[in-house]
Amino acid sequence: MELKGKKINFLGDSITEGHGTSDWGTKPYHQLLKANCGLAEARNYGLGGTKIARLPVVTDHQFDQDFNLRAPSMDLDADAIVVFGGTNHFGHGTIPLGTMDDRDVHTFYGGLHTLCLYLIKTYISKPIIFMTPLHRLNEVLDHNNRVSAGNTNARPLSDFVQAIREVCEFYSIPVLDLYKESGMYGQVWAWCEGHMPDGLHPNDAGHELIAHKLQKFLENL
Repeated sequence: MELKGKKINFLGDSITEGHGTSDWGTKPYHQLLKANCGLAEARNYGLGGTKIARLPVVTDHQFDQDFNLRAPSMDLDADAIVVFGGTNHFGHGTIPLGTMDDRDVHTFYGGLHTLCLYLIKTYISKPIIFMTPLHRLNEVLDHNNRVSAGNTNARPLSDFVQAIREVCEFYSIPVLDLYKESGMYGQVWAWCEGHMPDGLHPNDAGHELIAHKLQKFLENL
Protein backbone atom coordinates (compact mmCIF):
# COMPACT_ATOMS: atom_id res chain seq x y z
CA MET A 1 0.00 0.00 0.00
CA GLU A 2 1.37 3.40 -0.99
CA LEU A 3 1.01 5.66 2.06
CA LYS A 4 1.97 9.07 0.71
CA GLY A 5 -1.06 11.32 0.38
CA LYS A 6 -3.44 8.84 2.04
CA LYS A 7 -6.09 9.67 4.66
CA ILE A 8 -6.32 7.15 7.48
CA ASN A 9 -8.82 6.93 10.35
CA PHE A 10 -7.44 5.60 13.63
CA LEU A 11 -10.08 4.24 16.03
CA GLY A 12 -8.85 3.39 19.50
CA ASP A 13 -8.60 4.02 23.21
CA SER A 14 -6.20 6.07 25.35
CA ILE A 15 -3.08 4.82 23.58
CA THR A 16 -4.38 6.09 20.25
CA GLU A 17 -5.63 9.27 21.92
CA GLY A 18 -2.08 9.99 23.02
CA HIS A 19 -1.88 9.22 26.73
CA GLY A 20 1.72 8.66 27.74
CA THR A 21 3.25 10.84 25.03
CA SER A 22 4.78 14.26 25.53
CA ASP A 23 2.58 15.87 22.86
CA TRP A 24 -0.76 14.40 21.79
CA GLY A 25 -0.65 16.44 18.59
CA THR A 26 2.65 15.13 17.23
CA LYS A 27 3.93 12.14 19.22
CA PRO A 28 1.25 9.38 19.00
CA TYR A 29 2.08 6.57 16.59
CA HIS A 30 -0.35 7.78 13.90
CA GLN A 31 1.14 11.27 13.85
CA LEU A 32 4.63 9.81 13.59
CA LEU A 33 3.36 7.68 10.70
CA LYS A 34 1.94 10.81 9.06
CA ALA A 35 5.26 12.64 9.36
CA ASN A 36 7.36 9.67 8.24
CA CYS A 37 5.19 8.64 5.28
CA GLY A 38 3.61 11.86 4.08
CA LEU A 39 0.02 10.98 4.94
CA ALA A 40 -2.46 13.65 3.94
CA GLU A 41 -4.36 13.05 7.19
CA ALA A 42 -4.00 10.85 10.26
CA ARG A 43 -7.33 11.26 12.03
CA ASN A 44 -7.29 10.52 15.74
CA TYR A 45 -10.50 8.84 16.92
CA GLY A 46 -8.97 7.59 20.13
CA LEU A 47 -10.82 8.07 23.42
CA GLY A 48 -9.37 7.05 26.76
CA GLY A 49 -11.01 4.28 28.75
CA THR A 50 -13.24 3.06 25.93
CA LYS A 51 -13.90 -0.47 24.78
CA ILE A 52 -14.86 -2.24 21.57
CA ALA A 53 -18.06 -3.82 22.96
CA ARG A 54 -20.91 -2.12 24.79
CA LEU A 55 -21.71 -1.85 28.47
CA PRO A 56 -25.20 -2.93 29.59
CA VAL A 57 -26.08 0.70 30.35
CA VAL A 58 -24.63 3.56 28.31
CA THR A 59 -24.29 6.97 29.96
CA ASP A 60 -22.68 10.23 28.90
CA HIS A 61 -19.40 9.21 30.55
CA GLN A 62 -16.64 8.94 27.97
CA PHE A 63 -15.73 5.43 29.13
CA ASP A 64 -19.15 4.25 27.92
CA GLN A 65 -18.64 5.53 24.37
CA ASP A 66 -17.54 2.24 22.84
CA PHE A 67 -15.94 1.82 19.42
CA ASN A 68 -19.22 0.73 17.84
CA LEU A 69 -20.98 3.87 19.06
CA ARG A 70 -18.19 6.12 17.78
CA ALA A 71 -17.39 4.45 14.46
CA PRO A 72 -20.27 6.19 12.60
CA SER A 73 -18.81 9.57 13.52
CA MET A 74 -15.61 8.93 11.56
CA ASP A 75 -14.99 10.65 8.24
CA LEU A 76 -16.14 8.57 5.30
CA ASP A 77 -13.44 9.54 2.80
CA ALA A 78 -10.68 7.56 4.52
CA ASP A 79 -8.34 5.47 2.39
CA ALA A 80 -7.84 3.02 5.24
CA ILE A 81 -9.03 2.29 8.78
CA VAL A 82 -6.83 1.18 11.69
CA VAL A 83 -8.49 -0.18 14.84
CA PHE A 84 -6.42 -0.52 18.02
CA GLY A 85 -8.21 -1.64 21.18
CA GLY A 86 -9.08 -4.41 23.57
CA THR A 87 -6.80 -3.82 26.53
CA ASN A 88 -9.55 -2.03 28.50
CA HIS A 89 -11.74 -5.13 28.33
CA PHE A 90 -9.09 -6.82 30.43
CA GLY A 91 -7.99 -3.88 32.54
CA HIS A 92 -11.25 -2.54 33.94
CA GLY A 93 -14.08 -4.15 32.05
CA THR A 94 -17.14 -6.06 33.10
CA ILE A 95 -18.17 -7.03 29.57
CA PRO A 96 -18.12 -10.80 28.99
CA LEU A 97 -15.81 -12.30 26.42
CA GLY A 98 -18.59 -14.35 24.80
CA THR A 99 -18.01 -16.83 21.98
CA MET A 100 -17.24 -16.77 18.29
CA ASP A 101 -20.94 -17.31 17.52
CA ASP A 102 -22.00 -14.11 19.31
CA ARG A 103 -23.39 -11.19 17.33
CA ASP A 104 -24.54 -9.25 20.38
CA VAL A 105 -22.61 -6.00 20.79
CA HIS A 106 -22.65 -6.52 24.57
CA THR A 107 -19.99 -9.26 24.44
CA PHE A 108 -16.42 -8.82 23.25
CA TYR A 109 -16.80 -11.29 20.39
CA GLY A 110 -20.15 -9.79 19.43
CA GLY A 111 -18.76 -6.28 19.56
CA LEU A 112 -15.92 -7.30 17.28
CA HIS A 113 -18.30 -8.87 14.76
CA THR A 114 -20.53 -5.78 14.82
CA LEU A 115 -17.61 -3.41 14.30
CA CYS A 116 -16.03 -5.45 11.53
CA LEU A 117 -19.31 -5.68 9.61
CA TYR A 118 -19.95 -1.95 9.94
CA LEU A 119 -16.47 -1.05 8.71
CA ILE A 120 -16.59 -3.50 5.80
CA LYS A 121 -19.98 -2.21 4.63
CA THR A 122 -19.12 1.46 5.15
CA TYR A 123 -15.62 1.57 3.68
CA ILE A 124 -16.16 -0.61 0.64
CA SER A 125 -12.88 -1.87 -0.86
CA LYS A 126 -10.79 0.19 1.61
CA PRO A 127 -8.17 -1.59 3.74
CA ILE A 128 -9.25 -2.27 7.32
CA ILE A 129 -6.53 -3.21 9.80
CA PHE A 130 -6.74 -4.29 13.44
CA MET A 131 -3.86 -4.12 15.90
CA THR A 132 -3.94 -6.40 18.93
CA PRO A 133 -3.34 -5.04 22.44
CA LEU A 134 0.23 -4.77 23.64
CA HIS A 135 1.55 -6.74 26.56
CA ARG A 136 1.13 -4.80 29.80
CA LEU A 137 2.83 -4.95 33.16
CA ASN A 138 -0.19 -6.16 35.14
CA GLU A 139 -1.33 -9.03 32.94
CA VAL A 140 -1.35 -11.54 35.79
CA LEU A 141 -4.78 -11.91 37.41
CA ASP A 142 -4.94 -11.72 41.20
CA HIS A 143 -6.21 -14.49 43.47
CA ASN A 144 -9.79 -13.38 42.75
CA ASN A 145 -9.16 -13.65 38.99
CA ARG A 146 -9.23 -9.86 38.63
CA VAL A 147 -6.60 -7.35 37.58
CA SER A 148 -8.35 -4.60 39.53
CA ALA A 149 -11.33 -4.11 41.79
CA GLY A 150 -13.43 -2.93 38.86
CA ASN A 151 -12.84 -5.99 36.72
CA THR A 152 -15.04 -9.07 37.10
CA ASN A 153 -13.69 -10.78 33.96
CA ALA A 154 -11.82 -13.92 34.96
CA ARG A 155 -9.98 -13.85 31.64
CA PRO A 156 -6.34 -13.14 30.84
CA LEU A 157 -5.50 -10.45 28.29
CA SER A 158 -4.42 -13.16 25.85
CA ASP A 159 -8.05 -14.34 25.54
CA PHE A 160 -9.11 -10.96 24.19
CA VAL A 161 -6.12 -10.93 21.85
CA GLN A 162 -7.12 -14.36 20.54
CA ALA A 163 -10.69 -13.17 19.95
CA ILE A 164 -9.40 -10.35 17.75
CA ARG A 165 -7.32 -12.82 15.76
CA GLU A 166 -10.27 -15.18 15.27
CA VAL A 167 -12.87 -12.60 14.28
CA CYS A 168 -10.53 -10.77 11.92
CA GLU A 169 -9.56 -14.05 10.27
CA PHE A 170 -13.28 -14.80 9.78
CA TYR A 171 -13.62 -11.57 7.77
CA SER A 172 -10.14 -11.77 6.21
CA ILE A 173 -9.11 -8.54 7.94
CA PRO A 174 -5.33 -8.14 8.31
CA VAL A 175 -4.05 -8.08 11.90
CA LEU A 176 -0.86 -6.47 13.12
CA ASP A 177 -0.21 -8.74 16.11
CA LEU A 178 1.55 -6.41 18.53
CA TYR A 179 0.94 -8.85 21.37
CA LYS A 180 2.94 -11.53 19.57
CA GLU A 181 5.68 -9.67 17.78
CA SER A 182 5.91 -5.99 18.70
CA GLY A 183 9.14 -6.44 20.62
CA MET A 184 7.54 -4.39 23.42
CA TYR A 185 8.15 -6.27 26.65
CA GLY A 186 5.30 -4.92 28.75
CA GLN A 187 5.64 -7.60 31.41
CA VAL A 188 9.28 -6.67 32.16
CA TRP A 189 9.65 -3.57 34.34
CA ALA A 190 13.26 -2.95 33.32
CA TRP A 191 12.02 -2.44 29.75
CA CYS A 192 8.85 -0.55 30.73
CA GLU A 193 10.87 2.18 32.47
CA GLY A 194 12.10 3.48 29.13
CA HIS A 195 9.11 2.79 26.89
CA MET A 196 5.95 2.26 28.99
CA PRO A 197 6.53 3.92 32.37
CA ASP A 198 3.08 3.18 33.81
CA GLY A 199 3.10 -0.39 32.54
CA LEU A 200 0.32 0.30 30.03
CA HIS A 201 0.70 3.50 27.99
CA PRO A 202 3.73 3.73 25.69
CA ASN A 203 5.72 6.95 25.90
CA ASP A 204 7.31 8.72 22.92
CA ALA A 205 9.85 5.93 22.45
CA GLY A 206 7.13 3.29 22.65
CA HIS A 207 4.99 5.07 20.06
CA GLU A 208 7.98 5.23 17.74
CA LEU A 209 8.19 1.44 17.89
CA ILE A 210 4.48 1.07 17.11
CA ALA A 211 4.73 3.55 14.23
CA HIS A 212 7.65 1.64 12.74
CA LYS A 213 5.81 -1.69 12.95
CA LEU A 214 2.62 -0.22 11.52
CA GLN A 215 4.41 1.50 8.64
CA LYS A 216 6.02 -1.73 7.51
CA PHE A 217 2.74 -3.61 7.90
CA LEU A 218 0.74 -1.11 5.85
CA GLU A 219 3.39 -0.85 3.16
CA ASN A 220 3.21 -4.62 2.69
CA LEU A 221 -0.56 -4.75 2.21
